[in-house]
Amino acid sequence: MRLTSFTDYGLRALMRMAANPERAFSTAELAQEFEISRNHLAKVISALAGAGIVRTRRGGGGGASLAQPAENIRLGKIVRVLEADQALVECFGPGNTCVLTPRCRLKSRLARAEAAFLSDLDQSTLADCIYRPNTDRIQP
Repeated sequence: MRLTSFTDYGLRALMRMAANPERAFSTAELAQEFEISRNHLAKVISALAGAGIVRTRRGGGGGASLAQPAENIRLGKIVRVLEADQALVECFGPGNTCVLTPRCRLKSRLARAEAAFLSDLDQSTLADCIYRPNTDRIQP
């Protein structure tokens, strides 16, 4: 299973926030640290805030921080939130035009595999994946 860059960026940001849960991180700061698009990351942070995983604050001293302790945030929940609009295969999403659908014997197997993948991720929390950067690499 391949996750989208949207989810990848979200997991990176959350793992970093988990290392310093008492502080807020700006999207510019995280984007620079991970060498990713600031605009794309801003959309990710917005989705995480909408799901109650992070809280955001504007202005000086603002940014994003975890909305709850890292040990209470299941990895499966994060992936479900960030992959919500991404069907594993066409027939799982709206507008299915696959000609195999009426007699397909693969769909149920893929659904079970996806459920098992997410169930396995639910066994771990964000606290299990805290990322502490090498501070020698980060530039002010």
